[in-house]
Amino acid sequence: MATQQEEEEDAKLERFLHWLQVNGVELRGCKIKHCDSKGFGIFSAANQASDGVLLVVPLDLAITPMRVLQDSLLGPECRAMFEEGEVDDRFLMNLFLTLERLRKNSSWKPYLDMLPTSFGNPLWFTDDELLELKGTTLYRATELQKKKLQTLYDDKVKPLVKKLLTLDGDSESEMCFEDFLWANSVFWTRALNIPLPHSYVFPQTQEEDSNFATTKDSELCTNYISSGEDEKGCRVQNVNSQVNGVTSTAIQGETIWVEGLVPGIDFCNHDLKAAATWEVDRTGSITGVPFSMYLLSAEQSLFETEREISISYGNKGNEELLYLYGFVIDNNPDDYLMVHYPMEAIQSVPFSDSKVQLLEAQKAELRCLLPRSLLDRGFFSECTAKIEGNDKCEDQVRSHSWSALQEDEIFQVSSMLEELVGSGGERQPSDTEVRAAVWEACGDSGALQLLVDLLQMKMVDLEENSGVEDCDIELLKEVNTAESQELQTPIKETEVITQQKLSKNRRSSIIYRRGQKQLTRLFLKEAEHALQLALSERN
Repeated sequence: MATQQEEEEDAKLERFLHWLQVNGVELRGCKIKHCDSKGFGIFSAANQASDGVLLVVPLDLAITPMRVLQDSLLGPECRAMFEEGEVDDRFLMNLFLTLERLRKNSSWKPYLDMLPTSFGNPLWFTDDELLELKGTTLYRATELQKKKLQTLYDDKVKPLVKKLLTLDGDSESEMCFEDFLWANSVFWTRALNIPLPHSYVFPQTQEEDSNFATTKDSELCTNYISSGEDEKGCRVQNVNSQVNGVTSTAIQGETIWVEGLVPGIDFCNHDLKAAATWEVDRTGSITGVPFSMYLLSAEQSLFETEREISISYGNKGNEELLYLYGFVIDNNPDDYLMVHYPMEAIQSVPFSDSKVQLLEAQKAELRCLLPRSLLDRGFFSECTAKIEGNDKCEDQVRSHSWSALQEDEIFQVSSMLEELVGSGGERQPSDTEVRAAVWEACGDSGALQLLVDLLQMKMVDLEENSGVEDCDIELLKEVNTAESQELQTPIKETEVITQQKLSKNRRSSIIYRRGQKQLTRLFLKEAEHALQLALSERN
């Protein structure tokens, strides 16, 4: 016999499916159903089409910044702020989601009711859960992001939503910070980069509208932890790209990548081995629906049995998966270690002004990304067929050689650069030339010593707050045991959900930090050995 909660879930799903049908969405070879702790997902159905198209969604249904600016309620209030640069396109999306969640008669209610009410990313952690991340990059990043969102909510979102609700005839609804936090999490966990022609984004070309298409087109996405950006945030014109399960081919005309939520498609969950990709059909030649997004099976043949249809969110490490999406992958092959050189530390080193100038001239960053895959080419790799050399790793290390320069070496660098560009300074040396001169003066040993020091500091931070790697392994065993006992204990369903959520958050934190400790230990071993070799060669 179905429980009350299951009946409510079924009714909610039925309303959503009807809403999709009314809005022109076609489920051609799939169905949407509940799938354990993931919430809802997309599964293969018996009526699969031979062309492999599983789901078709008209892009007129997508929630995009253009929709917000064209909205009769939000548009007049937001357009001026957007054009003057007071808010960006992501703010518009989050504002729309926040408002529609609070509106009593929102036409989006069947869709919004299907979305999670809470999330597994650290912004939703309790204080005790967040302590599990202390010593990691995510701990500080989460604190900073939550403060930033709280300030944005207090200064802009809350007064604006209150005004919009009043204009909508609703002066009774109350909002709280969690409503905005929910909208922010919905955006980051579900938004896709949609490649669209300029003519579709701006059907009537207006001079003032051009700001939207070109504001960030030339910007490269930087590390999401330090900037709050994710690779999904890149909007690039006239390029071939592959992001979050989409394969986009070269198309005639200007292409604008627009972030948006596509109801239906966004119920695809992540898997390292994707069962489908999504693509955009501009002309309708594939789906019969012009300007639509469709889900295409990645299999050569039809699914013979019911299975979940997943897409790949990309090759992401656990740090990024947990921060943005609220889950991790045990033994993630795409995991990485981010090592930061603290900016304030530069001020305390000898000849700091000269070193800062060299740092800027090389266009070197104060961080070093060490993906797990680099270990396959390391000195202690377990691979049977090792690859000689490691240019990528060496380039990253060499860009930090500036940190170890002594006075005579700084003079040597200046002399070499003067020979290259002339004493009169006819031109500026390139970043490659500066990097080569720095390396010629002091070699790799200084940079490798810095890397060893930073890795040792990182390990101290990790272990000081949560113990050694073996402690995390034991804790994971305890969490798994506790969950097994909970499932055998007859308690209220709501309590089960709460306890499972707490266990999931804690487990995710432990898996993430255990991976960071493991990578730090392995890269430290590699760096120490490389340092010994560099010192031997120099001597």
